[in-house]
Amino acid sequence: MEDFAKAFTDPGFLAAILAAIASFATVLTLAAPAMQGNKLETRLKNVSNRREELRRKSREQITQAGLRRQDKGFMKNVVEKLDLQKALEDPEIVKKLTQAGMRGPKPLNTFYFFRFSLPFLFAVLAFVYIWFLVKPDWTIQMKLGALIVAAAIGFYAPTIYIKNVANKRKASIQRAFPDCLDMMLICVEAGMSIELAFARVGEEIGIASPELAEELALTTAELSYLQERREAYMNLGERTDMPGVKSVATALTQAEKYGTPLGSALRVMAKENREMRINEAEKKAASLPAKLTVPMIVFFLPVLFLVILGPAYIKLTQKEGSPGQKKKAKEKQQQESFWKDAPVERRWNV
Repeated sequence: MEDFAKAFTDPGFLAAILAAIASFATVLTLAAPAMQGNKLETRLKNVSNRREELRRKSREQITQAGLRRQDKGFMKNVVEKLDLQKALEDPEIVKKLTQAGMRGPKPLNTFYFFRFSLPFLFAVLAFVYIWFLVKPDWTIQMKLGALIVAAAIGFYAPTIYIKNVANKRKASIQRAFPDCLDMMLICVEAGMSIELAFARVGEEIGIASPELAEELALTTAELSYLQERREAYMNLGERTDMPGVKSVATALTQAEKYGTPLGSALRVMAKENREMRINEAEKKAASLPAKLTVPMIVFFLPVLFLVILGPAYIKLTQKEGSPGQKKKAKEKQQQESFWKDAPVERRWNV
């Protein structure tokens, strides 16, 4: 043990250990980059793969039906032959379809086709269901009223569907719009123009909200070919139909008109839109108790009463007997008392 302690206290032995540790650390430091591989090559490979992916998506978008391609389908022929656009004219339908992300003539023809055909389809289904399947004991007026209700549901079903799609699209845009403004602020303060900022943010925001990325890409194109930028900003507000987006469009228009810095306007708009998103979340949270009242009364309280009162009812029936058992026992007791009190002659006569 003493020899071992002397060896560790020997200056030459300690110097050899320190030299070995230093040599190992030097070799590890020099060999670490070689062991990790070429990071630059890996990054270049990832960039190349990303570029090929973007090119593939671009080719797919080019091959898809665009706005300039004519719709030559069955629905278009039916709409044109029956002149449904005049018969079922709705001045707000183009705006509603645009807000739902459906642009071009094909969605419009599809809407008019289903608005014309679904009432007949629903009425026929209701007729078969009422007259041949269920056959309820209704009067002829009630049956005709059911057919009219089914036809009305079919008439308004396309509008309800488009409204639901537009609301979902609006909710997706509203969730990602404050982050979009923050990224746009960073791009503008970094020296980018507003067109490049829209294009860059549209590429980055596509993962969080493809709908917002689509609107930003369309706005970028409009900024390039429209004569006035104000029209592109206002078109963005009309397509989304959101107060936050419309206020941003107005702020951008005023900033370009009066020469105010875009950075300050975007910073204020980002803060306001973030507060609007927080207020919307708080509003939904505050409305939850009122919305949960009916489900709790219908589904929760009956089960709670059954769990609380069920064991007590079972014990009570086991102790005193159920009402049916009490009735049978009473009838049996009456019969026994009748035969017991009856004279012998009545018994023999019976």
